[in-house]
Amino acid sequence: MGARLAFASGWHEEAWLKRTLLAVSAASLTAGALAWFTDRPDPSAWLWGVGTAIILASLVTEIGISLGRGEFGLDLIAALAMGGALFLGEYFAGIIIAMMFTGGEALEDFAQRRARHELTALLDRVPRTAARFTGKQFEEVAIEEIEPGDRILVRSGEVLPVDGRLAGDSAMLDESALTGEALPVLRRSGEYLMSGSINPGNPFEMVASRIANESTYAGIARLVEAAKTAKAPMSRLADRYALCFLAVTLLLAAIAWALSGQATRALAVLVVATPCPLILAVPVALISGVSRCAGKGILVKGGGALEMLARARTVMLDKTGTITDGQARLLETKIRNDRAPEEVLRLAASIDQGSRHVVACALVAAARERGLVLLSASDLRDFSGSGITGCIEGRQIAVGGWDFIRPIVDDDDFSREIEIWIRREGTIAVAIAENGVLAGAFLLADEVRPEAGTVLRQLREAGAQRIVLATGDRADIAESLASFLGVDNIVAEMKPEDKTRLVESEKATAPVMMVGDGVNDAPALAAADVGVAMGARGAAASAEAADVVILVDRLDRLVSAVHIAQRSRRIALQSIYTGMGLSFVGMVAAAVGYLSPVEGALVQEAIDVIAILNALRALGHPLRLWGQREHLSQQELIELEAEHRNLMSVVDEIRHTTERIQHLSGPEVRERLAQLDALLRERLLPHERHDDCVLYPLLRQRLGASHALAGMSRTHMEIRRQVHHLTSLRQAIASTKPNREQLYEIQRLLHGLEAIVRLHFAQEQEIYRAFERSS
Repeated sequence: MGARLAFASGWHEEAWLKRTLLAVSAASLTAGALAWFTDRPDPSAWLWGVGTAIILASLVTEIGISLGRGEFGLDLIAALAMGGALFLGEYFAGIIIAMMFTGGEALEDFAQRRARHELTALLDRVPRTAARFTGKQFEEVAIEEIEPGDRILVRSGEVLPVDGRLAGDSAMLDESALTGEALPVLRRSGEYLMSGSINPGNPFEMVASRIANESTYAGIARLVEAAKTAKAPMSRLADRYALCFLAVTLLLAAIAWALSGQATRALAVLVVATPCPLILAVPVALISGVSRCAGKGILVKGGGALEMLARARTVMLDKTGTITDGQARLLETKIRNDRAPEEVLRLAASIDQGSRHVVACALVAAARERGLVLLSASDLRDFSGSGITGCIEGRQIAVGGWDFIRPIVDDDDFSREIEIWIRREGTIAVAIAENGVLAGAFLLADEVRPEAGTVLRQLREAGAQRIVLATGDRADIAESLASFLGVDNIVAEMKPEDKTRLVESEKATAPVMMVGDGVNDAPALAAADVGVAMGARGAAASAEAADVVILVDRLDRLVSAVHIAQRSRRIALQSIYTGMGLSFVGMVAAAVGYLSPVEGALVQEAIDVIAILNALRALGHPLRLWGQREHLSQQELIELEAEHRNLMSVVDEIRHTTERIQHLSGPEVRERLAQLDALLRERLLPHERHDDCVLYPLLRQRLGASHALAGMSRTHMEIRRQVHHLTSLRQAIASTKPNREQLYEIQRLLHGLEAIVRLHFAQEQEIYRAFERSS
């Protein structure tokens, strides 16, 4: 915190000095002009000369300090121009040069403040105190005193002081400063909360998980300070070119003086010469890109990391937590025929509320996503990660792995069926028993992120020539991913040191970007040309080792970062070429006598303004030309994805019906199919109809192509056709018991319908994310 205050104090003193010098030069210019207009040339010359001398003295002092630090600045050109004007008696030209110099300094100050806005906003929100529960009441303490396990009250409008978990039922949090998500996020009991989030709603309690210095926000503050001071390779290269520019300027001024015999021509050359496009526009463009990334929840540690992000041509990706979600999600359920699937899931999740095991948390999350109201359990006993037991409404419930449940249930056909069913590669099985009877089982897995395919394709479009998947998993699991992801190479069963060696070998052919999230990725992230950490749930070690930290749990932000980096670099190069070209033309014009020193000063300032304003374009979105597509807003994307999540219970019901009807009697089959038919017509078909009639036309309009999404509309037709076919098959058995062939046909239809709907939802989600504004 002290370093941050010192940085702020030094920065404000420097800004005050620049404003003071600008005021002095402006006052001298104005007073001298008034004296000149009242026919008093001597006082006007004296006022202009004194003003120029004050600015020159300040500039010479600054140059001396820089030389003492071993830095050679190009302010020497401005000093020579002002000194030459005083020597030649060109006092009006001198004050104009001084005014242009101090104005340029003020413009630089504005540009830097504007470019760093998002970074500064992150630091300005650091909390200093928190309300901690001391046993009887809450008392205000410094955040440095908070320890893991402390209960903290977060009042309305306050910033979360440390990382922790929600102790209440739910809380609405504004995480926009950390993740770039515009809308508040609903967090439920036990969910992880990031320091730096704002509570826009009612007060709530949380339990601290980390001390303040190790929490998310403190780490971000350290990274921001590093980002502010880091210097990009392009900036260092610009400094070297600027020295060459100084030599060319002095040589051209000497030639102009020697050939013309007029010292004012040499002065005009010095005045019009501006290295601003080199020494200022480049860092402004790059720090603008860094700031824009911060606004999207992507923390880039300075212009150097941003520049390397733009240049990377080989991308190495870790699997767990990067290509996959990094957490278990419910895939399938298999429930005893006489039980309702949602009721069994509700019982399992209600018991699992008492466990902090990651699989238990996944079941609880799955139940809440489906809108299930969880029950209170008593007599809870947690068996060290194997399982948990408890009592709900007089029923004894046990939830856990198969090895935990198998000894307490009967050996019947259903248990043997479950034992075979759970043997699926890459999944975790959780079983539930009620009063000693096996009620069902759940399969969970760490799924590939829905946006993974789109991200890899967009990385190739952005210039990635080689994509490598590096994982510690077995080769067969890794190869199954590579078979549909389309990566160039896959390396499995890797240890941390193996990943580091792989990075070093890939660096021999092209700049390497490494993307990971765990502690085991930290060495490879540090070894890569640019390391990118998925920091939303990732380890602190990987975030500290990385050059770029993605604070929101979305892989597609990686593409956003690359696009921003490449655009910022293009704008920096544009500023260099355009600005230096204009400056050279102006110097030649001054050398041959077309520009006086005063005119040269005005031209020089115009070039500076053009270069800096062009560099500041890196803060904004690219201009959208007529006919280019509009994008979905973040809120629209969230709403569309929420609709699909709400419909997953309907898709699950298709599968449950498919599995059950072969065990039911004729009347039960008819009743079950009637319920499913009604569910599909009440929830699924209206959703598809709305997409086809409202959403798709809107997307086609934004694309400017009337035929776009035709394939998706065709899928809607197929879904409607299959639901109609189901209705026909159901009516065919309305008065008779279905025979074996009819049951087979119904099951075949339902299997196909489920597959189509799941694939269709996945395709739509990828399309929607492609429409979201990403750069």
